[in-house]
Amino acid sequence: MPAHILVCQSSVNEIKSYELVMSTLNIPQNASTDFLALGAVVHRLDPGMLPFRQARMLEVHVSGGEYNVAANLASCFGLNTAVATAMVDNGIGELVQARIREMGVRPFYKHFKHDGVRGPNIATVYSDRGHGVRAPVVFYNRCNEAGALLKPGDFNWKEIFAQGVRWFHSGGIFAALSETTSATILEGMAAAKAAGAVRSFDLNYRAKLWSALGGGASKGQEVFRRISGEVDVLIGNEEDLQLGLGIEGPKVEAHKSKLDPEVFFTMIDRVREAFPNVKAVATTLREVHSTNRHDWAAVLWLDGQRYVSPTMNLDVVDRIGGGDGFAAGLIYGLIAGRSPEEALRLGWAHGALLTTFPGDVSMAKLPEVEALAKGGTARVQR
Repeated sequence: MPAHILVCQSSVNEIKSYELVMSTLNIPQNASTDFLALGAVVHRLDPGMLPFRQARMLEVHVSGGEYNVAANLASCFGLNTAVATAMVDNGIGELVQARIREMGVRPFYKHFKHDGVRGPNIATVYSDRGHGVRAPVVFYNRCNEAGALLKPGDFNWKEIFAQGVRWFHSGGIFAALSETTSATILEGMAAAKAAGAVRSFDLNYRAKLWSALGGGASKGQEVFRRISGEVDVLIGNEEDLQLGLGIEGPKVEAHKSKLDPEVFFTMIDRVREAFPNVKAVATTLREVHSTNRHDWAAVLWLDGQRYVSPTMNLDVVDRIGGGDGFAAGLIYGLIAGRSPEEALRLGWAHGALLTTFPGDVSMAKLPEVEALAKGGTARVQR
């Protein structure tokens, strides 16, 4: 076949892929904000490889399951992003605000005044990195957390969405903080729908948080199912779908690889039966051989079509935030009109790169992500 025919066919395929994404998700084209996240921000104390009982120095990372995606999309992918969150008027709050500015994320804050003793507080997450056969350890101090105090009416959604928002995102960690945070998510989802924005939700099921809130898994499923009935895109692995949504999964042999995409895809039909509004579901697949050696892949289901990434061997520095890195790359690809397969590979590549940096948000640049997504190597760049 002549070369010019091949080029034309390639262009036709790209156009068809673009039309699939645009027609399925109806992503607005004219908006001042590409991506808006709703969630709580935290500061994470990180002693590196040392366990906390032996720590003498700590790094401070600003994080949040929902905020991380906005920060990644701004710093790595160059999108105009924003976050709606709680802010405390004390030194920790000032530190967090400075980091958010550095990442290029526009804030919409509900301010809380600290009483000098008990709060409200910016929550603290303690997380060492582990090493080799020693797993990372994560625990929290979310006592009197400002983020948990957020409630419907705290944000002027009409004003926030007035100049247009292409994509609105929240997640299961924020939903688990209090009765009012899940109600705030639903309020935001309703405003996003009215504004024509795509709505996504990262299930991020955390048993510790639902146990602390009361009601455990049954309460979490009640909340997640209510929110999932209002979104276009779900992000979550097999465990999230089972524990967070109560979707029955296949009986899988204990020795079966966690990288088998069929385990995930067999659950999608059940998700669609329960939530016909959902147009896309995506997740990472991870096989952990040791704290620092993982096999890594990702899958996307979009409007009935299945997409699977290659499998990559990761040498992990810090695994915290890898899933948020995947979500950011995937969302960028979809917003940018890339083909579904390319969007998936961008998420897969960016999530992988994020695990090679300390901290929760990206230090990667878009050309690095694109090179890895296309099959790049770790050879020295001269």
